[in-house]
Amino acid sequence: MRFTCSVVSGLALMSGFVAAHPGHDVSHEIKERREFLSSVKRTNLDHCAAQLKARGVERRNIERRAALLEKARAKRGLNKKRDLDSVLATDHNATDRGYTPNTDAATLFAGYNSCLLTPEVTQGPYYVGGEYVRENLIEDQAGVDTILDYQVIDINTCEPVTDVYVEMWHCNATGVYGGVVASGNGDSSDETNINNTWLRGIQKTNSDGVAQFESIFPGHYTGRATHIHIMIHQNAVLLANSTLGNNVSASHIGQTFFDQDLINAVELTEPYNTNTQELTTNADDGILLEETATDGVDPFFEYTLLGNDITDGIFAWVAFGINATQSESISPAAFYYKEGGVTNPNATSGGPDGAPPNGTEIAPSSTSSAA
Repeated sequence: MRFTCSVVSGLALMSGFVAAHPGHDVSHEIKERREFLSSVKRTNLDHCAAQLKARGVERRNIERRAALLEKARAKRGLNKKRDLDSVLATDHNATDRGYTPNTDAATLFAGYNSCLLTPEVTQGPYYVGGEYVRENLIEDQAGVDTILDYQVIDINTCEPVTDVYVEMWHCNATGVYGGVVASGNGDSSDETNINNTWLRGIQKTNSDGVAQFESIFPGHYTGRATHIHIMIHQNAVLLANSTLGNNVSASHIGQTFFDQDLINAVELTEPYNTNTQELTTNADDGILLEETATDGVDPFFEYTLLGNDITDGIFAWVAFGINATQSESISPAAFYYKEGGVTNPNATSGGPDGAPPNGTEIAPSSTSSAA
């Protein structure tokens, strides 16, 4: 579970984040996000809570998340170490919400910690079109197993958004994005990285607006706090090759974050502790500063550990509010085809011009199966 993190207020630091995301002018993204949040009437799902509870969505959330947590623990042989009523018994429990090791599932999994995804915002320099619709994104990447439960809610109707595709992508444990060859993204001389698909994938939402993934906990790179990119595709068609194709459009784009204490704990484990890039904290991240400057916006995952040790894995969940009437065309940094990856010469979301962090790709390890 997470608790409120200490975040620096104000936007005076924005100028310091111009080259924070390698190859991408983050100040432009910050400006877009600020303008969007200042123009909308609702920035979270508080007004939907009673309606979602009355319609049984909250109850189903509790049941679904509890079942997934138990399944993940059983697969890893952790049932005897922790039961359903047991939650994180470390400093993460020292929260203003009073969680204890005996907090039950109804308390742990209820509520709508949420943020509002933005239409018409840049997706960052390392988005790749044509990725696979799949639940398990790990492939050969080493790291802390992380199971993710996303729920998409229409901010206007308070209804779950069904049959849309949630896409997510993030860097590996040492701060490198697969699928893109660019200065600032690991070893830019390794042209084979253009063909990598790890830690990228897409899932369709179910009748409760839920999409689930298994990945690893993301690493970090210079100038940005640890985060995951999210994109929502509406009216997309699943092709025979298990992709949505390369004519990419998206209705909403956003980023999600993790509690700083959780990040710090993961960073002590292998292979995260081999990353030589400077760790940017949540308090110093320009995009997160913009998010938290708006009342009600909370772009953090709730989470619990699967076992007694952080290396046993993490289960995390979050809800997104979207305006389901909007959609925009997207210009990826690269496209993935059956034959491999191809750089997009017309990409407008960033490129190889930013100050490079010195991340390195990590050695392959055994691939985990879906929870």
